[in-house]
Amino acid sequence: MRYGLSDFDYALPPELIARVPASTRSASRLLCVEGMRRSDRVFSQLPSLLTPGDLVVFNDTRVIKARVFGQKATGGRVELLIERVVADREAWAQVRASHTPRTGSVLHFADGASARVIERDDRFHRLAFEGTGPLYEWLEAHGEVPLPPYIGRRAESGDAARYQTIYAREPGAVAAPTAGLHFDAALMDALDARGVARGFVTLHVGAGTFQPVQHEELARHRMHEEAYSLPQSTVDAVAATRARGGRVVAIGTTTLRALEAAAHGPGGLAAGSSRTALFITPGYRFAVVDRLVTNFHLPRSTLLMLVSAFAGFEPIRAAYAHAIAQRYRFYSYGDAMLLTREPSN
Repeated sequence: MRYGLSDFDYALPPELIARVPASTRSASRLLCVEGMRRSDRVFSQLPSLLTPGDLVVFNDTRVIKARVFGQKATGGRVELLIERVVADREAWAQVRASHTPRTGSVLHFADGASARVIERDDRFHRLAFEGTGPLYEWLEAHGEVPLPPYIGRRAESGDAARYQTIYAREPGAVAAPTAGLHFDAALMDALDARGVARGFVTLHVGAGTFQPVQHEELARHRMHEEAYSLPQSTVDAVAATRARGGRVVAIGTTTLRALEAAAHGPGGLAAGSSRTALFITPGYRFAVVDRLVTNFHLPRSTLLMLVSAFAGFEPIRAAYAHAIAQRYRFYSYGDAMLLTREPSN
């Protein structure tokens, strides 16, 4: 069947959008989906749902404080959302202002820092910063955690820790790999005790992850690019898992995209660093991932299309209807799903 954008729409009661995290990371709910079979669990039960010898792969990207406020030379207020840092003092960013700044204009920030607009590409501006020192350090001191717009509030002190996985180590993301937010130290220990292996990828989640799909015909959508890195140790861990009959479990759609992108070459899964604009829709043939832990995604989003490709369009449609009826919490700070790949995928 050929799907269009409207096939991925659904109505969500606004009160089901999670605006704050659960009191305890692993206390979130977990909806298990295998075909049309569903069961309601608690996230702390995840180790018991995996098999000794399985491999769990995490995205170890670290969210930077990518939202910055300043003003134009005219005095007008300006807000930056850094998309990605491309050099020690250069970055691509979304710029929100009453009038879009022109190429060559200068924006002013705290402590005498400034940024000149070098060029523009669609919704993003390339900026050259001055007076900041190393950009990541300046953002950490002067930026704000970039909570998604649907949370509907400015970041608070607790968000710096809770909108970050406990294993985050490589700075560069401007949105959290949210499936990983459910893991705490006790749960990681339980995975070890269960005999579940672990591996890591790095994919720096960009602001483009929230970019809406504009066209009913999905093939016309321009997917955003994201940088990723896959170490040889994880490639070896996947091979060892296959050899012993275990399954590869991706924690989050970002992990899945990195693994699948790295498997596109003629030699199969290969270590290295690259960028991917992989757009996964129903009909995609998965090469690496067998199971997926993921949060609930926005209507008409590329991520909802991805999970529909993975677990099946009808199973996902039914699972979302079940989650709404059972009052699951949705989106970044919400509950999670454990999906098993459809055999045909």
